[in-house]
Amino acid sequence: MEKEAKKEAFRKYLEASGVLDALTKVLVALYEQNDKPSSALEFVQQKLGGPTVSEYEKLQAELSDLQIRYDELLKEHQERCRELEELKQTQVEASTKEPNKNAHDEELKSTVECSKEFKNAQFF
Repeated sequence: MEKEAKKEAFRKYLEASGVLDALTKVLVALYEQNDKPSSALEFVQQKLGGPTVSEYEKLQAELSDLQIRYDELLKEHQERCRELEELKQTQVEASTKEPNKNAHDEELKSTVECSKEFKNAQFF
């Protein structure tokens, strides 16, 4: 009996969320097609708002290209951070010889903090 109650609860959930209505409309549209599509699954996916196979493949290729570009930019950013850290170290060494701080030192600190925030950011 517990199994039947779970099934009924799930059916009510699907009905309340509009899933049953959406699927019924799509299946009726497929049934009413005079020329049945070669792929019923693609038809259903398209009617429910999903991409076609060719659109999906295009999106996958674009994602791959963007991931490559992201990796390149991240590598370049890491190199710039390394260079910045070297400059910072050089500046620290120079400031120990000259005790007065100037605006350039503050700008350098600000840049380093920004760089640390970027390193910790996650894009994918």
